[in-house]
Amino acid sequence: MSRPEHTAPPELFYDDKEAKKYTESSRIIHIQHQLTTRALELLALPEGQPLLLADIGCGSGLSGEVLEEHGHTWVGCDISQSMLAIANERENEGDLFALDMGTGLPYRPGTLDGAISISAVQWLCNADKTDHVPQRRLGLFFSSHYRALARGARAVFQFYPESAKQMELITTAAMKAGFAGGVVVDYPNSTKAKKYFLCLYTGPPSSFVVPSAKTHVMDEDDEDDEDDYASGRIKVNGREREQMQRRVRKGKKGDITKKQWILAKKERRRKQGKDVKANSKFTGRKRKPRF
Repeated sequence: MSRPEHTAPPELFYDDKEAKKYTESSRIIHIQHQLTTRALELLALPEGQPLLLADIGCGSGLSGEVLEEHGHTWVGCDISQSMLAIANERENEGDLFALDMGTGLPYRPGTLDGAISISAVQWLCNADKTDHVPQRRLGLFFSSHYRALARGARAVFQFYPESAKQMELITTAAMKAGFAGGVVVDYPNSTKAKKYFLCLYTGPPSSFVVPSAKTHVMDEDDEDDEDDYASGRIKVNGREREQMQRRVRKGKKGDITKKQWILAKKERRRKQGKDVKANSKFTGRKRKPRF
């Protein structure tokens, strides 16, 4: 399955159907909550002090709800009108507006105490229109963001780099805009749980220390596949699926049968709002060879 940003521009990819599916998926809600909570940890904000934060690529407001739970005021922007419409229906407390972040952020200089962005920055690396130049769009985004933050404030952007070259493109644009900082990679030794956070600082580089990464995966259920981040579609690649099936056949998955594993997987997909074939007496049954 291709990455969402290769499927269509964000304003088209997140149409009414996709936005609704995204917001109603318990799996996506859980992932967004985890990523936003981690972003707040990396921001290292003063405790007990409500601040004004920005959520760039706020979508339907799932991350904003976490900011509200921590007592902060927030403003959000997103390019998808469908996502923003759902955010308004959910009665989020944040001020929302439609914006292509590649054109720059319109906030007044020095007004933001911090900012987060969950699974959005990598979209700027695509040229969806003839006048889109990724380096220029990233430059506009980071330079306008730098101006909007108060001096000494931090910004944390969780993103999914497609390659080392793309990660370098993003980090270089941030440093050219004046930021100090670096990339924190949580669970670097895990294929599924690995997460990238670009931690930026508007103060002098000498006074910034890149936060420590998490290295121990607490729960296998929290190891989220990178490719499900924006579409709500959960997949296991061929190699991992084959390994899982071998574990089932060898009885290493809690001694469950292959049929039980298939039924449980189908139930998870139903909860995600996907179309799943009805169960029958043939479900999980080994097929006879055909000649």
